Amino acid sequence: MRIGPASDEDLTRIRGAEKKKITWSDQLYLAPLTTLGNLPFRRICRRLGADITCGEMAVATCLLQGSPSEWALVKRHHTEKTFGVQICGSNPLAMVKCSEVLSQVADMDFVDINVGCPIDMIYKQGGGSALMRRQSALELMVRGMSKVLPCPVTVKMRTAIHQGQRTAHSLIPNCREWGTDIVTLHGRSREQRYTKSADWAYIRECAQIASPMPLFGNGDVLNYEDYVAQKQMAGVDGIMIGRGALMKPWIFTEIKENRHWDISSCERFDILKEFTNNGLEHWGSDSEGVEKTRRFLLEWLSFLHRYIPIGLLERPPQSINLKPPPYVGRNDLETLMASKGSQDWIKISEMLLGPVPDNFEFLPKHRANSWG
Repeated sequence: MRIGPASDEDLTRIRGAEKKKITWSDQLYLAPLTTLGNLPFRRICRRLGADITCGEMAVATCLLQGSPSEWALVKRHHTEKTFGVQICGSNPLAMVKCSEVLSQVADMDFVDINVGCPIDMIYKQGGGSALMRRQSALELMVRGMSKVLPCPVTVKMRTAIHQGQRTAHSLIPNCREWGTDIVTLHGRSREQRYTKSADWAYIRECAQIASPMPLFGNGDVLNYEDYVAQKQMAGVDGIMIGRGALMKPWIFTEIKENRHWDISSCERFDILKEFTNNGLEHWGSDSEGVEKTRRFLLEWLSFLHRYIPIGLLERPPQSINLKPPPYVGRNDLETLMASKGSQDWIKISEMLLGPVPDNFEFLPKHRANSWG
């Protein structure tokens, strides 16, 4: 196997071959979630009905440098039916070279360019959402990656960098012209992060502009009613689900069965057991693997506790942007799983993985305000 820049012979072979085709329409797409969208979590979402999964954002230069932790982000599980790799970078040459390497060593159905990451470190280096103002660089990435990859290139972006200065509608037609297979639009600007409501009216405008290229919408879908309403209103080809899947991964089942699922605390705990088993299989069952599994379980619990059982709601369904009030569950386990306290999350982890090490502390990585 040769790793390096593609030769003219390679490019001729790729151009001459039929690129992998993906049926995007009406597929339920699990968002590439940094830290939380790990392989054990994706396995759960896949079992519960997600059609398309994507690895966590991987930095192109780190992949090229051979970072083991970065390469772990692009590993696929055999149950993932349609799987993509999302890469991030500011340098078109590095992004294209990274795509060449991925095409030779990774098992994937598409490669997604991250044009939406709001993190300051990525943005200041010219990657993520900064690419929305660096269209020449983005064009080189899309065109170059399309030439060297035997699979589709996709783009995930936000509405704009600054609130009130929407620009996605002018960028999307260019992405189509450059060779993008689909665009996913998160209905918020970089400036908004995850505050306020996603702008589905603007997503609708962009879906009309994108045609015939498929466009997926993303933002604020927490139940099948949200899904049906936004898909019909916006006229999108599909919907990507992020925070909704973190709060209730069974959302994919609800959408496919067109119903609310009043899932019991025991059923939810079984899902946590499944994650734990997946984690020990993926990260190892030694002490290091146990603690890595615990860490990612705790990160997930920092989202899971926000779910309010449908049977306890006075006016269902729950809205993703409304902070849930404290409540007493229908049994002790349901009450424990609703706790906002990290010590209770640690207690849940001990029920699954045994006692934590001495002087153990946990601080959630995702501390940004996610409420409207």
